[in-house]
Amino acid sequence: MTHTSPHAPHDHGAHAAHRHGQGLDADGQAEILELDAEVLAGHIASITAWLPVEAAPRHIVDLGSGTGTGTFALLERFPGAEVTAVDTSAGHLRRLREKAAAAGLADRVHTVLADLDTAWPDLGTPQLVWASASMHHMADPGHTLRQVHDTLAPGGLFAVVELAGFPRFLPEDAPEDRPGLEERCHAALDRHLAEHMPHRGADWGPQLTAAGFTVEDERTVSVNIGPPHTDAVGRYALGSLRRVRDGAAPALAAEDLAVLDQLLDTDGPRSILRRGDLTVRTERSVWAARRT
Repeated sequence: MTHTSPHAPHDHGAHAAHRHGQGLDADGQAEILELDAEVLAGHIASITAWLPVEAAPRHIVDLGSGTGTGTFALLERFPGAEVTAVDTSAGHLRRLREKAAAAGLADRVHTVLADLDTAWPDLGTPQLVWASASMHHMADPGHTLRQVHDTLAPGGLFAVVELAGFPRFLPEDAPEDRPGLEERCHAALDRHLAEHMPHRGADWGPQLTAAGFTVEDERTVSVNIGPPHTDAVGRYALGSLRRVRDGAAPALAAEDLAVLDQLLDTDGPRSILRRGDLTVRTERSVWAARRT
């Protein structure tokens, strides 16, 4: 729910098919994408199950596929389909192909390396296009929406999945000496991202309509997982807060930054990996739009 812009930190699940991964550690980013897929697998499956497809699609395009969160969820949901995964990170597409081969799915997965802000590749005529956390990275989303509309087969479906916000992990009264730290970090990050990602948090319904789609349905999927939590949740929280720190640090008070760094110190006694009270709290908004 799948799936990076040049602006740090990375939106989890955002694998925008343009300028992917500039200025970010590619291995760390891939790990976050795969932890996102593991921790939120059930919620991603609930979204693919909800899609109001008229008939099982034979060809699906995953725009901004990253390492394949959406690709593999869609392959499981539609066992007769093939997926074309589009991304601008050669490394992520390589990892996606390796996973497909290991799962015996290589013949159902095709990859396309492309920057959708620069040129639109030939993607055939899919019956379903999936864009998870990638639309808000586009330089001209209206242009991308029109391209998707013209690419889809008549009657085809376009699923837009966007994060309503970065995941939260700590209790509201934590840490004990700086309660509310996580919310202050997110507020600072939101101010930072508002300057660089003007389409983040947009209501895509009116824009889909303007591009010629009929919006058939929309929903918000709420996530609240744990405690107790798995090891994957701890690593997901660690990686996520590291990226939050990248964007929020300049606006944080010195006291907040010091405590945040203690949480991110995996060898320290206050490491977030040592906490037993973590939860995963987030929301994803989904629009299902049809080319009529």
